[in-house]
Amino acid sequence: MRSFDISPLYRSTVGFDHLSDLIDRAFTGEVNQPTYPPYNIEKTAEDAYRISIAVAGFAEGDLNVETRDNQLFISAKRSDETVDEGRTYLHRGIAERSFEKRFQLADHVMVTGASVENGMLNVDLVREMPEALKPRRVEIASTKTIPAASAKKAVSKAA
Repeated sequence: MRSFDISPLYRSTVGFDHLSDLIDRAFTGEVNQPTYPPYNIEKTAEDAYRISIAVAGFAEGDLNVETRDNQLFISAKRSDETVDEGRTYLHRGIAERSFEKRFQLADHVMVTGASVENGMLNVDLVREMPEALKPRRVEIASTKTIPAASAKKAVSKAA
């Protein structure tokens, strides 16, 4: 439970309702967050990221990566053919249980690819700002930049 009140922010913001939800999830879910499988989140470039998840014991066909509603879902479930029947383990240290991980993606973050290498699932992401949202410079026109002949015409039309 959070110990601070963000309700005054609602008076001056529109469309940031999900921010409150994210804060609530961060404070309440931190303790109960499952740690299996272990994962890393790396920043590989200015607007590029990589999520690496340890998926030892899973084949590529057992893994599923999808995006929905600004969330990245990564899940794994062993198929019946890959289940080890008839084996007797003296020690079983490699966990091969099914899992589902969810990652909240920021606006305009897209998944560019996923690959499995050496027991690690690597999911590459990039932030792509649409052209309409990129800052652009607007030139300011002044009377000094208007040629003298067209300035005289503008004055005579106004009079």
